[in-house]
Amino acid sequence: MNRTSIHICAIFLGLVLLSCNRTNQQQRTGTSDAATAAAPGNNSAIINQTVNAPALVYAKQEIPVLCYHRIADDKKGEYALRPATFTSHMKILSDSGYHTISPAQLYDYLVYNKELPDKPVMITFDDSRVEHSLIAAPLLEKFGFRGVFFIMTITYNKKNYMTTEQIAQLAMAGHAVGLHSWDHTMVIKYREDADWQKQVAEPKKKLEKIAGKAVEYWAYPNGVYDHKGAEELSKYFKLSFTLATKRDSLYPLQTIRRMIVPEWTPQGLLQSMHRTFGKKI
Repeated sequence: MNRTSIHICAIFLGLVLLSCNRTNQQQRTGTSDAATAAAPGNNSAIINQTVNAPALVYAKQEIPVLCYHRIADDKKGEYALRPATFTSHMKILSDSGYHTISPAQLYDYLVYNKELPDKPVMITFDDSRVEHSLIAAPLLEKFGFRGVFFIMTITYNKKNYMTTEQIAQLAMAGHAVGLHSWDHTMVIKYREDADWQKQVAEPKKKLEKIAGKAVEYWAYPNGVYDHKGAEELSKYFKLSFTLATKRDSLYPLQTIRRMIVPEWTPQGLLQSMHRTFGKKI
């Protein structure tokens, strides 16, 4: 064998060994190289990071995600609670050492194994009610918390609902703004491309202009989804939130569980959180 042949063989052997080491490392960590395809909205800062496969995302410890609706003294409906009750909930979370996290932090934890603060919790609000701006947001900020507000865009500037200015103020104050469809039609009823444009694509663009930033998170109307809907939403959002107890193992990022919070005592809230989401981080 001449010197050139030996040199070529050495290069080939080196490439083989490099490939084997890379494969073995991925098998040990359960990660893949599809970093740039993990979800819409990736940025250059994370291009070279490995991404957890859906099975690993699905297997990770769930984080408590609370879902509030109406907050009013003249509470009406199963999911309504009084402002004093909401205040007591925020106080016990603060006194118990909980820290609110954003959807972006949750995404980085699930996909890139980033660390979260001790006792993380996410506090979300559905339906764009005006009390979310007037009551909930100031109380959250009083306790050093930030929330996630899912907007049903048909309600802009209507009675008992937030104005576009209030939505913009939430985003400026460091709260996350997500989409809750145009008119609360459930995802399982979206049949044509026109439905997706009406309920998702067009409201998303309008909400982004109001919030002044990308809208990367979705809450399912009524918490209802199907596999096809989760797959389609993965084209628009990094995370989507349900109210169901069952997740989609192939699209775990699009089926994050939440817990509806009604008129509970503070201790009842903590007990339900532990019962629903299991062991605390």
